[in-house]
Parts: sequence; structure tokens; C-alpha cells
Amino acid sequence: MTAFIIRRLLWMVPILLGVSVICFALLKQAPGDPVSILVADARQAGQQISVEDRARLREQYGLDRPVYLQYTDWLGQVVRGNFGVSTRTNAPVHELIMARLPNTLRLMGAALILTFAIALPLGILSAYKQYSRLDYFLTSFNFIGISIPQFWLALMLLYLFGVTLGWFPTRGMGSPYAEPGLWNSIVDVFRYYTLPVISVTLVSLAGYMRYQRAAMLEVIRQDYMRTARAKGLSEAVVILKHGWRNALIPILTLLGYILVLLIEGSIVVEVIYSWPGMGDLAVTSLSQRDYPVVMAIVMLSAVGILVGTLISDILYAVVDPRVRYD
Repeated sequence: MTAFIIRRLLWMVPILLGVSVICFALLKQAPGDPVSILVADARQAGQQISVEDRARLREQYGLDRPVYLQYTDWLGQVVRGNFGVSTRTNAPVHELIMARLPNTLRLMGAALILTFAIALPLGILSAYKQYSRLDYFLTSFNFIGISIPQFWLALMLLYLFGVTLGWFPTRGMGSPYAEPGLWNSIVDVFRYYTLPVISVTLVSLAGYMRYQRAAMLEVIRQDYMRTARAKGLSEAVVILKHGWRNALIPILTLLGYILVLLIEGSIVVEVIYSWPGMGDLAVTSLSQRDYPVVMAIVMLSAVGILVGTLISDILYAVVDPRVRYD
């Protein structure tokens, strides 16, 4: 196992290097650059940036150099742990990310906990009650949930419960005018978190429930399940201890994607609800051609996928003792 982990960690280096090259090249192929964005913003504000100032800005951001030199400069800084400075705010990139990452972790952490707490038991129940009315109802819900675009659901929830009924706030993650006290803080958090969390949960719920149902159906009629029942074990022990443990293996493959959600968040939900998280930062930075911030977010996402995949492979051996890595 130790040798396997070391090999996987070493393989991450060329993979991350390849991701950085592709992403950097794509960003450079996109129309516009930070200087052109600054010029356009200044023009909208009724100001003008001289040709000399444009040249100075391009030199300051290193945009006057060949693309391969820009990439090597960026890579040299990253290797030393420096993701550079935002061209939009002139703030260090790591400070921008650390200011937004906790907000995304709170939102996505709450949504994922709620998703798994609902999806896994219902997926098991749907498989156990296959072809029952409950199974048909849950399967129909899954198809509807997968078919609904997340942006449409978020907008409908925002319009109905935020604008029309006025039950919940429509933007932000907390009120600056909340009354002091623990109970008031809990109420304030509940009001601001409800719509974004539901928007993420309802769409994710259908997918995870289908995964769990399909995985449970694969094992529920296996020989060892019949043997466990023949030994006189209760149905709950047979399903949860013998069945669910083996049905967890396909679910573990989603771990890499889950880590990316925790890092990036749901871009659609964060933008619609003006949630100051990583997804909102990614969209804003991309629209402003803020190359250092976009590259940092992409690389963090790539690391999340690779680490999540490695953890899921390790958990395979924990869940299923038959799995061995030589």
C-alpha cells in the first residue's frame, strides 16, 4: 500500500503539469487580456488610458513577453508557493482564495451532508423495495431531479420564496444587522443558508440516490446475502452490514468530484445568490481575465480530483478486504 501511494503521488506531478499547460494555453487563446479589460472599464467610467500607460501595464503584468516565458515565470512562482497577485484587485491570490474558500466549504459542506443523509438511506430503501410504489415514486423523483437544470431550480426558489413570499433573503450569506445572541445567529444563518443549500441538495440528491440504488441492486441478491439470511441474521443486519458495505464501493468513486465541489462550490448557485465563495470568485476572475486567480482555482480543483481519487482507491481496500495494491 505504501509503494502504491508513493507511485500515485509521483504521478500527480506530470498530471498537474499537463493540466497547467493546457489551462494556461486556453486562457491565452481567449479574447482579451487584463489590460484590455481595464481599458474598457476606464472608458465606461468616462476616463482614458494612454498608450504609454497601456504599455506600462502590459509590461507590469508580463503580457509583453512570449507565452512560454509567461508560463515559465508563473510556474517558477508556483513551485515556490506563490500564486502571484490578482490583476483585478492587486491582492495576493492566496489571500483572495483563503477569504472565499471557508464560505464555499460552509455552503457545500452543509449541502453534501444533507444530500448523503437523505440519498443513501432512500437509495437503499428504493433498492430493497424494488418495483414497489415507493420505488416508482423515488425513481420518478430521480428522473425529474436529474432533468431539472440547477440554474432554473435556483431561480425558481429565489423568485418564489425570496421575492414573492419574502421568507428568505435573496443574496449574501449573513445580515450585518443581525441581533447579537446565539439564537439570533442561528436564525440568521438558517435564513441565508436555506435557499442555496436546497438548490444544491435537490439536484445532487437525485444523482446520488440513483448511484446508491443501482449499487445496492447489484449486491442485494448475491449468494452471500442469502447465506447471511440463512444464518438467521436480522434483515437490518443483512442489508446494512453485508449489503451496504459492498454497495459503498461505487459511491467511493465520486469522492474526487466531491472534493472539487468543496473547493469550487456550485458556480451557478453562488452567482445567483451572490454567495461570496470560490464559484463566484472563479466567474468574476474569468470575466476579468484575471489569469493568476483562474489558474490557482483550476490547479486547486485538479489537486482535489487527484487527491480524492487516491483517497477513494485507499478506501476501496478498507471497505473491501479483497482489494490489494501491490
